[in-house]
Amino acid sequence: MTYSFKGFIPVVHESSFVHPLAAVTGNVIIGKQCYIGPGAAIRADWGQIILEDGVNVQENCTIHMFPGKSITLKESAHVGHGAIIHGANLGRNCLIGMNSVIMDDAEIGDESIVGAMTFVKAETKIPKRSLVVGNPAKVIKQVSDEMIAWKTKGTALYQQLPADCHETLKEVEPLRAVPKDRPAQDEVYKTLRDAFKK
Repeated sequence: MTYSFKGFIPVVHESSFVHPLAAVTGNVIIGKQCYIGPGAAIRADWGQIILEDGVNVQENCTIHMFPGKSITLKESAHVGHGAIIHGANLGRNCLIGMNSVIMDDAEIGDESIVGAMTFVKAETKIPKRSLVVGNPAKVIKQVSDEMIAWKTKGTALYQQLPADCHETLKEVEPLRAVPKDRPAQDEVYKTLRDAFKK
């Protein structure tokens, strides 16, 4: 669902997909090949929220800010299930882990990875290519080329997902039994550990 607020109507590029069970409100600008999952709330009632091309905001995420602030999620930023971005800016090709909280005026550097359930305090500046975990968040090492390659491949799946949703997603009545000819799904992505096993 998209909602206008005080005359601001969200702008969503036609190649992006906003799930009908997500809520996008007000001064939101969504670029190309973005995916917004069900339960996500992107609320730009008090400031502007920009999602550059290729960003994904997964299920049950919240993006909001204090009045007078505007934020940007740069190209290919990847926001995992249940994360909260409140008044923070996300760098290019970064990953925000599931159920993390990124607070006001924080900045996540390009190609950084924030681990699941990490709490990034307000005004924290995370340098590019940092691996960040904990509560409060702490940089524990630099992101390797292998790690960023794995992250980039995962984000590419989400950049393909809008087209797949436009083409195949539809509301249906459930089946009452598993069909005998139900196909198996392809293995298209592995965990970081499995991806680089020798």
